[in-house]
Amino acid sequence: MAKIIAFANQKGGVGKTTSCVNLTAALNSLEKRVLLVDCDPQGNASSGMGVAKSTRPNTYDMLINGASPESCIRHTDYGDVIPTGKELAAASVELARADRREFTLKAALQKLYSDYDYIFIDCPPSLELLTVNALVAADSVLIPMQCEYYALEGIVDLMTSIRMCSKKLNRRLQIEGILLTMYDARANLTAQVAGELRRHMPDKVYETVIPRTVRLSEAPSHGLPGVFYDRANKGSRAYMALAAEFQAKQKE
Repeated sequence: MAKIIAFANQKGGVGKTTSCVNLTAALNSLEKRVLLVDCDPQGNASSGMGVAKSTRPNTYDMLINGASPESCIRHTDYGDVIPTGKELAAASVELARADRREFTLKAALQKLYSDYDYIFIDCPPSLELLTVNALVAADSVLIPMQCEYYALEGIVDLMTSIRMCSKKLNRRLQIEGILLTMYDARANLTAQVAGELRRHMPDKVYETVIPRTVRLSEAPSHGLPGVFYDRANKGSRAYMALAAEFQAKQKE
């Protein structure tokens, strides 16, 4: 039975998609069966896994047009992907008219539970209906977070949203973990934000941190996850370390 994890943060530019893509690829290289479901209309997770945003059928077709999830899957060397494109931007409006609209993604993914160890959902950087669908479908939420003051404020809002979803729509929903991204050990603010998080949520913040590195930013332009684009890069090594820590937590 797959564990479903939503990668979410209402603030954009925090390394959410980069983390989703690279953890998928890192776990796949460790022989885990991983499916990445791209639910962000920007489609960056799709292209980051080497799948064109124009690929159909995709997430939109699965949610709106009744396409089977199996027909939407694309197999890559880095893990399986259900890609998306710009048409997904209209999905929230179209889903708003549907019965049990918050449960559409969950119903679609149920057919795939036995095929994977993990199903990762890359969410839009906002609390819209697509994100709510992901939270309803998920067992837990992994929160990538940049070590900045505004990000610390934003995580409070996200926690409130998760609690509301857990109370009203998905009682099993939990926090999988908080991942510190774009980490700059030279900055005092980085240490302060990390310290605050670890003090208040000691069991939820990953020990592994993801450093700020140009090579991770370059990788998507080559259609590769960073852990394959430059394996020796410190960012790639950090995501491999995160994969090991992630698996250890699953065993606990």
